[in-house]
Amino acid sequence: MARAAPHWHVPPPVTTLFAPHAALLPRFPTDSMSTFDLSKYGIKVTNVLRNAEPSILYEQALKRGEGEIVSSGALAARSGAKTGRSPKDKRIVDAEPSTKDIWWGDVNVKLSDKTFQLNRQRAIDFLNTRDQLYVVDGYAGWDPKYQIKVRILCLNAYHALFMHNMLIRPSKEQLANFGDPHYVIYNSGLFPANPLTHEMGSATSVCLSFERGEFVILGTQYAGEMKKGVFTIMNYLMPKQGVMSMHCSANEGKDGDVSLFFGLSGTGKTTLSADPRRKLIGDDEHCWSDDGVFNIEGGCYAKCINLSREQEPEIWDAIRYGSVLENVVYDKQTRVVDYTNQSITENTRCSYPVEYIPNSKIPCTAKHPKNVIFLTCDAFGVLPPVSKLTPEQAMYHFISGYTAKVAGTEMGVKDPETTFSACFGAAFMVWHPTKYAELLADKIAKNGSQAWLVNTGWSGGGPGTGKRMSLKYTRAILDAIHDGSLAKSPTVVDPIFGLVVPTAANNVPAEILIARNTWADKAAYDAKAKLLAGLFHKNFQKYADRASEKIRAAGPKL
Repeated sequence: MARAAPHWHVPPPVTTLFAPHAALLPRFPTDSMSTFDLSKYGIKVTNVLRNAEPSILYEQALKRGEGEIVSSGALAARSGAKTGRSPKDKRIVDAEPSTKDIWWGDVNVKLSDKTFQLNRQRAIDFLNTRDQLYVVDGYAGWDPKYQIKVRILCLNAYHALFMHNMLIRPSKEQLANFGDPHYVIYNSGLFPANPLTHEMGSATSVCLSFERGEFVILGTQYAGEMKKGVFTIMNYLMPKQGVMSMHCSANEGKDGDVSLFFGLSGTGKTTLSADPRRKLIGDDEHCWSDDGVFNIEGGCYAKCINLSREQEPEIWDAIRYGSVLENVVYDKQTRVVDYTNQSITENTRCSYPVEYIPNSKIPCTAKHPKNVIFLTCDAFGVLPPVSKLTPEQAMYHFISGYTAKVAGTEMGVKDPETTFSACFGAAFMVWHPTKYAELLADKIAKNGSQAWLVNTGWSGGGPGTGKRMSLKYTRAILDAIHDGSLAKSPTVVDPIFGLVVPTAANNVPAEILIARNTWADKAAYDAKAKLLAGLFHKNFQKYADRASEKIRAAGPKL
């Protein structure tokens, strides 16, 4: 007898976004409450649950209709209308003394302190309508020398569990002596910003004041806004202390050799750093100080689209009790998740504590990196799978940050889009990109690190013509980097991009290492390669006046 087709279940959002009035919002009986005092923030709610255990947050989420438990034991929740970050709604307060440091423009948009206070008060007013709130106190940065204290104020149990995973969790003794945090995040994302307020562009607002040490979220329940808010804060604070903050993953080999993996979401940072033969330091956010590398976070945030045990067993097994799945679809009866289903979004995600990866390194610190790997998802399909970079090329490609935005990572992105994101994470950078590039150049020079450019995008043509680079071959290339054999491989120089390209790598077909060889139409390759080279030059013009002649000369040849 044929098996009945599964009934795919789309879980309901937390509640209808932008509820018109607090009286219409559901209320539930409360129990197991603490009386943590939030009056210093203007919050009068007395039922406040601080740093609750995952079991309690599961119970609260189920009571309040915020999520359901899937077959693996993870809590599945929906983020409402917004299923990705909203970078166009990000604002930073223009105030002394930080204003002179900030890279103002499309990434960091100015906001007056008055408007920030209006948004802050709107968030607090909404929090005051709730019968219960959640507080999560934790740390950002595993090195105690640079660690900051962060406090999350939120109204959803699933958001509290998410940040319980993503911050570094304090011990009972540390929590008892936590004191005042350095930064507070007010998450009232269920309630909209007022788009008619001066300097507001929509009903979504994500705004930060360095002077007040506060971050306010309105009009979006996407949990990643909290995580990236903390990252933005660290991206401002760390360079002031001579520490390089980085949008990268990191792991360590059995001999203590460390590799960094830079790249935007969708390029493979989480996937490639979760290597069973190497210890995971972290999957997304790190700092490089004079003492070595340390993770900023206490957890991982993996993309789940097309996830399989065969391809990514460590991540698959990490999705269990205590993990938070966001915006996935699952069978109504069996609660088995269909990771291929993108009917809600392609940006399906899971957060879990870093120790859920069996070979994670706790504490998440390590010595200086031997290899610095830039991951790019080339939508043109003209960059080679791997290139060895000179120091000047490393700076050029780091400042350029070429990749393709993968569908779903940001609101409105449906197909791969070519983009240049400075430092492989411009959306989270606060200083001018050259500030981070200079720090990286200094760290590489002092420690003798080797930089590589690895294309995890297309080969043989772009989408529709070529194919996405095989994960098996990318892993083999990384193995060759780590065992030192790729550094000894014969090479050729790409005539357009000037990259030093290895022509042999263990367990990788030689024909795919030279990108032009994978194209049936060589003239089409030449045209696309010249087009991309021109885009590199056009993009780099905005940084050329602050880059040396050697760095400017390290770009593609037109």
